[in-house]
Amino acid sequence: MAEFDRELADLPPELRWREWMRRIEAVLFASASPVPRDDLARVVGQGASVDLLVEDLTADLEGRAFEIAQVAGGWMFRTRAAYAPAIRATADRGDQMLDLNEFDVAVLAAIAYHQPITRDGLKDIFGKEISRELIGRLHARDLIRTGPRSPRRGAPYTFVTTAQFLVAFGLESLLDLPDREQLADAGVVAEG
Repeated sequence: MAEFDRELADLPPELRWREWMRRIEAVLFASASPVPRDDLARVVGQGASVDLLVEDLTADLEGRAFEIAQVAGGWMFRTRAAYAPAIRATADRGDQMLDLNEFDVAVLAAIAYHQPITRDGLKDIFGKEISRELIGRLHARDLIRTGPRSPRRGAPYTFVTTAQFLVAFGLESLLDLPDREQLADAGVVAEG
């Protein structure tokens, strides 16, 4: 097998750049999860900036039905939000559906904002016990996982969100969660 040529020194600079962009495009297209910068750097030469290559590729995709999104510490292709109704109306999305009801999303949001949080902590927020089935559904969809436990014997489990949570909601990090004022402006929570 021939050695993979990252540098492409035999190509003129403009063609070299274009080929690096296409390599990044191919890797993102083939990946089902966000691809970190270090992984993308393995397909381009030493002097190439992954960030600039992704910017140029993003510009090339302007006006297309899909885009490159920076989520969960990497980049991935996703369909633009404007096309969600068309996809819902026609496409077979299989197991891509989160299938969460409003309460499930509220519990997931509470975990995201208060992590690590115990079931008792969730009970304090919602005023009722959170079922093991709901926690199990969120686990099964890889949206949450067990978090750190206190070092004392018998300490309760805690829950935290996962990288899949960031992907599912299009977030680069938990810092991208809306603050209370943004939620109030959107009518999701009461002001004050």
